[in-house]
Amino acid sequence: ATQWAELSSEQIAVDLYCGAGALAFHLAAGARLVIGVEESPIAIADAKTNVRMNGFHNVRFRCGDAGDLLTQLAAELERLDVIALNPPRKGASEAVRAAILAAAPKRIVYISCDPTTLARDLDHLTTAGGYRLEQLQPYDMLPQTEHVECVALLGRVA
Repeated sequence: ATQWAELSSEQIAVDLYCGAGALAFHLAAGARLVIGVEESPIAIADAKTNVRMNGFHNVRFRCGDAGDLLTQLAAELERLDVIALNPPRKGASEAVRAAILAAAPKRIVYISCDPTTLARDLDHLTTAGGYRLEQLQPYDMLPQTEHVECVALLGRVA
């Protein structure tokens, strides 16, 4: 996911559904700023503790609804270059998908634990939103089960 994000030191990334910030911290190594968004106050408290413990200076966290906060961030910041998201099994809500399209990032890195909701969300982002699927990689992280993780990279069509 961090390789596909292709962040540079001038770029801004948002990590939706960031949990305690694991992906956000990896993205921070290459970005000017990373903002993690998570609904769970407990996870955000842990993420902020991780910032202090590990000395990150370019990572911020916000607690609240992913769609609402993404809309706010898009209005506050000059641009959002990359949006990474790792939603729950139900996938990204309609409001989150709309907020992603309105933010118009250069790249979307979508991590999914449910291929069915991933397919639904990719269909929406590519059909309605002017993005194209550039790469898709499944990962069998739970061998001998029916579960598979996938990482998808979408690029904005010029």
